[in-house]
Amino acid sequence: MKHNLALDFSVDKDNRTITVKREFAADKSLVWDAYTKSEILDQWWGPKPWNAQTKTMDFRDGGTWLYAMIGPDGQEHWSIVNYTKIRPEDSFAGLDAFTDSNGKVNEDMPRSKWEVSFESKGDLTEVTIHISYDDLAQLEETIKMGFKEGLSMGMEQLDELLPKLKK
Repeated sequence: MKHNLALDFSVDKDNRTITVKREFAADKSLVWDAYTKSEILDQWWGPKPWNAQTKTMDFRDGGTWLYAMIGPDGQEHWSIVNYTKIRPEDSFAGLDAFTDSNGKVNEDMPRSKWEVSFESKGDLTEVTIHISYDDLAQLEETIKMGFKEGLSMGMEQLDELLPKLKK
């Protein structure tokens, strides 16, 4: 069955937050896996023609995901997520930052706190991403870098991938 999958992207500058709600046509456990397993994340995370490439992932409270976004000409942009709280198949939270290839945080780039939750809605799963920033300048820089467009493209790639992952 074809769905019109809802996407809601809102920015609250007063509270320095971005909230994204997105539906996927798959069950919650499959969408959870797509967000929490590096071998699946590497297939969809990021905007075309860029690809995510995981260097290390330890998905647990206190663990990290260190990965690069690899551009079509071989450019690399590294990021890390430090996982702070995981509730299996319901939510996870982490601190996100740009880094070098060894995970050393680039203090000149925006940093954010992510809270990602998953909710079953019949044959759909709704993912809510709540991102908060310490200051407005970091939020505005993230938006200026094309965050909304890049995230939307990645989610469209996940839409294409999910039917291939169904068991």
